[in-house]
Amino acid sequence: MFITLTIGTAIIILTICVVLLCVRVIFKKDGHFPNTHIDSSPALRKQGICCARTQDRQALHHKNLAERMKEMNIN
Repeated sequence: MFITLTIGTAIIILTICVVLLCVRVIFKKDGHFPNTHIDSSPALRKQGICCARTQDRQALHHKNLAERMKEMNIN
């Protein structure tokens, strides 16, 4: 009896939490979850802070001194 009551209470609490989290999405006409990605923040972009994926992409395209000298044909 106690286990069923506990499981039932947990399911009810979880259902209420999910509904409260989705209120904005459900009841707005074009509702959607807010974008919390680092790149979408103007303040962080202004400081030059970006996500790890962007930093990895930038590191792939970064050339070291030897590669730059090779492009300029400097021996």
